[in-house]
Amino acid sequence: MTGDDVIDTLRGAPADTDRLRERLAYEAQREGLVDVLVRPVGSPIGGLLLAATPRGLAYVAFEGEPRDEVLEMLAKKIGPRVVHAGAPGAPTGAPDGATGDADIARVLDDATTQIEAYLTGRRREFSLQLDTVLASGFRGLVQRRLPDVRYGHTATYREIATALDKPGAVRAVGTACATNPLPLVWPCHRILRSDGGLGGYRGGLEVKKRLLAMESAA
Repeated sequence: MTGDDVIDTLRGAPADTDRLRERLAYEAQREGLVDVLVRPVGSPIGGLLLAATPRGLAYVAFEGEPRDEVLEMLAKKIGPRVVHAGAPGAPTGAPDGATGDADIARVLDDATTQIEAYLTGRRREFSLQLDTVLASGFRGLVQRRLPDVRYGHTATYREIATALDKPGAVRAVGTACATNPLPLVWPCHRILRSDGGLGGYRGGLEVKKRLLAMESAA
């Protein structure tokens, strides 16, 4: 089976053939044919879609984001070979006794485990391999700075702008938070308006409220 055959078969596989998808995903990874590996996961705040590359976790999508649009964005900005991963615990789809490069699947496994632990109050910080390909320019500077706001604390858009020596860039900081490719891991939900208002959140304001309440209660 050629590389193109693997990718085409993955795209056309029926939804109920999970084992086939896992096997083909393994073959694609082994042949170095995967640009982005994606996995849907359930969570207390709704279904998430995790996307990883050989370099690390690259994107976290919330339940309300149209999946087709997310996949199209990943294909356009990272690479066209977007493959669906198997379920956690059987990440490579490899047959018994087979070996191969499962690094991307392991990234997704780690992300799934750590996000679940965070959302159930068992983890306060993330330790993940990340791909920052979607975090560039000033927005990327802001997004990388977000983990400095510790669990259970908040900061304002203005405070982040000032910390970056750009006190006039409050609106740009807000845009960076709104386009954060790694929410939860880079905690943009901890950033508020100067008047104490919630501001915006890609996952929805109810999710932002829930995350803040969870952290403040710990």
